[in-house]
Amino acid sequence: CTDQELLFASEIKAILEAGYLKPEFNAAILPEFLATRFVAGEETFFRGVRKLLPGRTLSWSLAEGARERRYWRLPVEPDDSRTSFKEQASEVRARLEAAVRNHLMSDVPLGLFLSGGMDSSGLAALMAPMLKEPIRTFAVGFSEPGANELAYARLAARAVGAEHREVVVSPEEFFHALPHLLWHEDEPIAFPSSVPLYFVSRLARDHVKVVLTGEGADELFLGYNRYRVTAWNERLGGVYWRVLPDTLQGKVGGLLRFLPGLARQYAQRTFLALPPDPRALFCENFAVFPQTLQQDLLVDRRLLIHRDPYAEAWRYYRETRGGTLERMQHADLQTYLVELLMKQDQMSMAASIESRVPYLDHKFVEHVAAIPGRFKIQGWRTKAVLRAALRDLVPREILTRRKMGFPVPVGRWLRGPFWPVVREFVLGPRALRREFFDPFLLRRIAEEHRAGVTEHADRLWLLVNLEIWHRIFLDGEDIASIMRAGRTRCESSG
Repeated sequence: CTDQELLFASEIKAILEAGYLKPEFNAAILPEFLATRFVAGEETFFRGVRKLLPGRTLSWSLAEGARERRYWRLPVEPDDSRTSFKEQASEVRARLEAAVRNHLMSDVPLGLFLSGGMDSSGLAALMAPMLKEPIRTFAVGFSEPGANELAYARLAARAVGAEHREVVVSPEEFFHALPHLLWHEDEPIAFPSSVPLYFVSRLARDHVKVVLTGEGADELFLGYNRYRVTAWNERLGGVYWRVLPDTLQGKVGGLLRFLPGLARQYAQRTFLALPPDPRALFCENFAVFPQTLQQDLLVDRRLLIHRDPYAEAWRYYRETRGGTLERMQHADLQTYLVELLMKQDQMSMAASIESRVPYLDHKFVEHVAAIPGRFKIQGWRTKAVLRAALRDLVPREILTRRKMGFPVPVGRWLRGPFWPVVREFVLGPRALRREFFDPFLLRRIAEEHRAGVTEHADRLWLLVNLEIWHRIFLDGEDIASIMRAGRTRCESSG
């Protein structure tokens, strides 16, 4: 953007292709990327390229330059006018039905991504009576034990008489596709689940032109484990920090290091080891690379001085009224969810199919975002009001089972046959020559993961993606050569 020109596009690669901008890495975002997996504000991985955030318009004129206007925002205050849980559930059901009906308007064939969880299963049950023909549903899974929810997807499909199809992704297909998909996403892929999303999109495109998905329900209805963990840490910690003297708290914290491995990891994420600070409980506690670890990892520690990894999330957290649950929801809907939606859009469009999100119908969002958190988390049960709204629609086995997220066994693969991916893209000479990270700490993290001492799958995933991104967009390496090199190394080590 100059006094005479404005360059904009829906994808960063289109801006680069125009030739006005030399691709350079915006290293300032490293602390945020390492902590949260993504960049929440206007900045991108490319120096000089910025994002227009959701709910905003940008206009430009010679007289005034660029002007940004926000045309929509989330409710900032919980609505306590409706106090009955039953009434809340009934209203959610009615409004979700309306949202689904609106998203079914189409002149082309529609389908549904079915994960086997409550959110997409609920959509299937609501869609079925609205369509003249059986729903076309699509699911994706892996062959590894514990990383496959296809049985639940089949159960949900049978319950509504769907025309159901599945694809099973092998680890070879997964890693072979990674550079290609990273090119589509323009930035490092934050979540391994992006890759299977592409494969199920590719399956669906042969049968439909549009798919509905369950994205957004976890953020709206507080479905993630970190919400209830943070709430309970704050609740129990409030008593602990108030009653126990600081000296005794220090002794308890010191004793945690003597616990066996897994117990120690869990205990260190509780109020027994954490300070009474919402940023520590909600942000730092769930960071991939916490700031304490980044201080040892980053070669240029000045990056941490100039960059607060949680600034955007914390700004939204403080923007809303209400308690901890409402604040976490408000922050995630405007940071974490934005990244998830980018993932969904880019992976589905990479397979030439349109995806729609009924849970994020703006009228539905405005209503549900204002429902107080106590209706969403009750005790240790998440998404309580949505479960009640869907109780008579979703099979009981799905409604009551433990949430798994989307299980991608990346950690197992990187520990086993795809260890060469780590060796090349994390520990390899090209990666180390970039001098972003301390090589000794990188080796320790990698070797601890390989030996099964500590699970570092999320950390290694980010580091692998960052290096592949550099090779594609900064080094100009051909995507096919990256895939061939990775495949050759894995085969030679097998």
